[in-house]
Amino acid sequence: MPPAWIGFFSFLLGLCTGSFLNVCIHRLPRGMSLVAPPSHCPACGARLGPPDLVPVLSYLFLRGRCRHCRGAISPRYPLVELLTGFGFLLITREYGFHLHTAGLLVLFSVLVVASFIDLDHRIIPDRLTLFALAAGIPLAALQGAGALKDGLIGSVLGGGILLLVALFSRGGMGGGDVKLAFGIGWYLGWQETLVALFLAFLLGAAAGVLWALCTGRSLKTAIPFGPFLALGAMLAALAGDRLISWYLNL
Repeated sequence: MPPAWIGFFSFLLGLCTGSFLNVCIHRLPRGMSLVAPPSHCPACGARLGPPDLVPVLSYLFLRGRCRHCRGAISPRYPLVELLTGFGFLLITREYGFHLHTAGLLVLFSVLVVASFIDLDHRIIPDRLTLFALAAGIPLAALQGAGALKDGLIGSVLGGGILLLVALFSRGGMGGGDVKLAFGIGWYLGWQETLVALFLAFLLGAAAGVLWALCTGRSLKTAIPFGPFLALGAMLAALAGDRLISWYLNL
């Protein structure tokens, strides 16, 4: 199949996956089922039909409003769909079609959901991190003993480092971040997990300083770490080998 078609179908798969991720972002922190009730307008409760659920296009055609009550629809819905589409495109272009690719697509989806929930509610649901582990362990096992060992070390290392940070910072790191790091390790292995954590701390620190400068608040003001952990993980997944090689050649 030509690369252009592979990219197109990867992007399309990402858009459709992003539509489901929006459901997860809305329902998981509220303890709701992901399958029932069917998709509905959060304002008026009207059930949404297929014309209302086409990723991105439905939002554009409806001009960001519910077909039934004309209530405003958050622009985050198409944003999540586009983000997931481009994420899937980048991952498949980097790795092709392999089991490792499938694992990274699962990880990326989990990280998108975790990031937006953390931004909204300052939590990362256990159901989400348990799913990441439940999918990551067998995917690593299917890739052979080497991948399974690498994933186990990465999980213990990533989760262990954040657990130590949580203990010594006395609440500066949430338990959800620690559990998410355990899950990330299964997908990235120990080397890329270290890169992911380094980048997450670097980006989080930079954002914290910028936030303090812009708002005049204290540097001790808590900000969600999940989005930075997610960004660090995906940068490590897409460019970790190159970053490690660059560092070793300094």
